[in-house]
Amino acid sequence: MSWQSTLLERLGPGGFCGSTLGEWLRVLRDNRFAVDVEYWPKAAFITANSVVNSLVASWEEWRYGRAIAGTSVHPPLFILGVWRSGTTHLHNLLAKDDRFAFPSTYEVFYPHTFLTTGRSGSRVMQSMMPPTRPMDNVKAGVEEPQEDEFVLVPSGLSFALALVIFPRTGQRYQKFLTLTEATAEELESWKAAFTRFLQKLTLKHQRPLILKSPAHTGRVKVLLDLFPEAKFIHIHRDPYAVFQSSQHTWRRVKSFWGLQRGEVDEQRILQDHVEIYDAFFSQRHRLTDENFCEVRFGELERDPVGQVRRIYEALQLPDFAYVEPVLRDYVETIRGYSRNTFPEMPVELRQRVARAWSRSFEAWGYAK
Repeated sequence: MSWQSTLLERLGPGGFCGSTLGEWLRVLRDNRFAVDVEYWPKAAFITANSVVNSLVASWEEWRYGRAIAGTSVHPPLFILGVWRSGTTHLHNLLAKDDRFAFPSTYEVFYPHTFLTTGRSGSRVMQSMMPPTRPMDNVKAGVEEPQEDEFVLVPSGLSFALALVIFPRTGQRYQKFLTLTEATAEELESWKAAFTRFLQKLTLKHQRPLILKSPAHTGRVKVLLDLFPEAKFIHIHRDPYAVFQSSQHTWRRVKSFWGLQRGEVDEQRILQDHVEIYDAFFSQRHRLTDENFCEVRFGELERDPVGQVRRIYEALQLPDFAYVEPVLRDYVETIRGYSRNTFPEMPVELRQRVARAWSRSFEAWGYAK
């Protein structure tokens, strides 16, 4: 493990990098300040950092608030698919088209201040980051495309607070996984926070956005309510591979983000997948051939350029020929990428996955 990884694991603020003091205290209060003792140094760092964030956020709101509120968001392109199904790979490929923009790692972790601190803060953050993500060999960097779910953690509007940060006291946040059980007030708060972030990104980049958050897979109705002309790409992968990779991922992420002891167990991984896809299939009828297409991870791996071309044609995106040379150059840089490998799953666990996720096996023709 690199020194950056060791430092981030012990002191890193995780999802609270850009939290204001008010947000941080509210989350602590809602969880009865139940931070386990080994995480006190991390909590102390978050507290100190949140004071600075609050001051800069106040300045940024004074400086840009009116412009942000007056910014219209272009219809986004949403990447759907559960964790470890290839959403990051697809996001990275699509992000090579400079006619679009995307939320970067720095922007999602510092949503209140990135317009002010982007240049200097990015340099500091980059110096503290390991070269790859903690759960795989994907490049880590402040300018890399990142999932927008992290924006919602400080304000208490993300399921991640229940999954890996406050596993004992945070069950109230589970409703934000698909938003189907959120109250009207909570839903409006979620929409407002999400839209505000997209307005800031649009103000900065002045281009349509490519967005990726696995939880969006179960939020199709909400996203269409916000952006009726949005387009969607769904990527899926062999469920057994998704399960094993998810186990590994949540174990690694927990060590960087957690503020309470506890592991993400097998049942939680199974149930979250079911909850997301139950919501997805119940809302699937809202999507049409004009605004939705699907990709198999295996086919994207074998022919990334060809599959991206197919996406452009299916969704009538701008001329693919413009981005094809850049895309081919990028694909060459990742040709030697080494994926994680895992031991063969025990028979009993394979059977549990096959039963729980039978809908996914059947919908996309994966062998049980």
